[in-house]
Amino acid sequence: MRTTKAGNKPLSQPPLIEKALELDQYLKSLSPQQLAKSMHLSSTLTDKTYALIQNWNANSANQSQAIDTFIGDIYSGLHAGDLSPADRDYAEKTLFILSGLYGCIRPYDGILPYRLEMGYKLPIKKVADLYKFWGNSIVNCLPTDGLITNLAAVEYSRTVTPFVDPTRVITPHFLTENPKNGKPTFVVVHAKIARGAFARWLITERVDDKESLSQFSELGYVYNKELSETNKPTFICKEFKGKGRSIRLL
Repeated sequence: MRTTKAGNKPLSQPPLIEKALELDQYLKSLSPQQLAKSMHLSSTLTDKTYALIQNWNANSANQSQAIDTFIGDIYSGLHAGDLSPADRDYAEKTLFILSGLYGCIRPYDGILPYRLEMGYKLPIKKVADLYKFWGNSIVNCLPTDGLITNLAAVEYSRTVTPFVDPTRVITPHFLTENPKNGKPTFVVVHAKIARGAFARWLITERVDDKESLSQFSELGYVYNKELSETNKPTFICKEFKGKGRSIRLL
């Protein structure tokens, strides 16, 4: 994660900020040794994470828009920095970012960098299992009807999928042809970037119906009917064209 200059929109407050503050209180009480054990950190990362937690706060003066704060493979696919103002406004209405610390975040919500993955097991009983801590509070931030395109990692989508009608949820799959044998193969980095690119495509093309999802063709991907299942469209690329999209920490 990184902090960036504020955009031209005022920062909004994450909808579950009170629960985030509760989590922060627990995190600040943990020793570096407890953090290292819970988060499987090296000594260097332990020091950085401890400092990050101690410095975290909900002061908007130190925050940046969530859509610009995250970096990594999926956000390299989203490439939010060059979305048009109209696209960013549309994303604010349709894009939900799932978070271990904040629960659910909208693009214009003000946040600070943090380290808390949803799958971490913390040593304090009340928050030892973040899935129990969040319960159905995250899904309550989402629309109560309509299509949900699930582009989150499994550990995050578990905060949503148990609480909604499964027929509402579309989970695209992305595969890359193995150049040695031509067989479709799951490549983690390719799939992450593709999920971000799919989110970008939904935003820029204003796609909001199930029938149109198969038209996705970014980064060399093509819809494959034979490998697709109900509510699980599968896309295959012969040559991955997402290289060079990485967002660097500046």
